[in-house]
Amino acid sequence: MKILVVSDIIEPNLYKNFDIQNFRNIDLILSCGDLEPEYLSFMTDRVNAPLYYIKGNHDIRYNDKPPQGCKNIDQKIVTFRGLKILGFEGSRWYNGGINQYTDNQMKMRVFKMFPRIWWHSGVDIVISHAPPRYIGDAEDLCHRGFKSFHYLINHIQPRYFIHGHIHALFNNPAERIRIVKHTQVINAVGHYFLEIHEKQIF
Repeated sequence: MKILVVSDIIEPNLYKNFDIQNFRNIDLILSCGDLEPEYLSFMTDRVNAPLYYIKGNHDIRYNDKPPQGCKNIDQKIVTFRGLKILGFEGSRWYNGGINQYTDNQMKMRVFKMFPRIWWHSGVDIVISHAPPRYIGDAEDLCHRGFKSFHYLINHIQPRYFIHGHIHALFNNPAERIRIVKHTQVINAVGHYFLEIHEKQIF
């Protein structure tokens, strides 16, 4: 299974210079926030793959104009071909805007999901806008990660925790990945291709 993950930056090769030949084998698209809704609508239509998303702190238009053909999975667990995916929107609170949460507020949102996580016997992928605290985050208030995500990782141990929000330059895909316990924490700013062998899902 090949998953395209996008976040924060609209890339010409995925939009204005889009070439379907480069995306014929994509099975699923995940968005980690701060992207125009038209961008997501375009991708799911052109790639012809389902798109699940959560909102970032700059996604102020989504309530009035959500991306067409896409599914918001904030505080939801969805299953795709046996792969269980959980989403959390938003960034740390910094100016009172939309989709901003204090660490205690996010902690309550995480704890609220635990009965459903246990009901599903865990999850394979968590997507969020913000990273876990101290895992590739920054020290300004807006870009600090959430401490509560560590509790989630330590107790649920998803195979992948994928986020955006932290803009960085990477020379190769491996630089995006940090390992926490048994979880790969991946910065998907721009885009990232995640490949999962079908036999790893079950």
